[in-house]
Order: sequence, then structure tokens, then C-alpha cells
Amino acid sequence: MFDKIKKNYFILIITFLFIYFFFNLLGGDRGLISYLKKKDIYKELKIKQTDLKFKIQELEHKNSLLTENIDLDFIEILIRDKFLFGKEGETTYIIKQDGQN
Repeated sequence: MFDKIKKNYFILIITFLFIYFFFNLLGGDRGLISYLKKKDIYKELKIKQTDLKFKIQELEHKNSLLTENIDLDFIEILIRDKFLFGKEGETTYIIKQDGQN
């Protein structure tokens, strides 16, 4: 038995090294499977980042409407949303009296 091992010592070591590197290539923290999972997480985080950037821009725009030049239409929209004046999808009629443009 030991004679066969001594004769094939080099092949045995190469086989174990090949198996070791193969399993580390696929598994582990730096393996192929871990890489694919991290790649999916990266894509999800990029999508969240673009979504958050859009929300920040939207909030900055709304903030500028309230601070720099006060937009009365935006304030009316806020009042309708917060205090439930009017309903969604309602039709607003503006009645002008004679002599007004």
C-alpha cells in the first residue's frame, strides 16, 4: 500500500491541490458563487441609489418652491392634500365675473 502511495505521491499531491483550488474557486468569500451574489446586491444598490437621488431632487425642488419664490399653486396643492380639501380627480371650475380677465 505504501509503495503505491510513494510511486504516485506527485499525482496524489496534484490531485489534492486541484480539488482544493477548485472548491475555493467556486465557494468561499472570494469564490464564483459569492461573486455572483455580490454582483446582484450591487445592481440592487445602484437601483436604490438612483431612486434616492430622484427623491432628493424632488424634495429639493419642493423645498425651493416653499422658500425662494413662494409658489401659491404648490401651497394650494399641499393644503388640499394635508387638510383633505377636495378630492382626487375633481374638476375645478373658475367663475369669472363681468369686467375681470
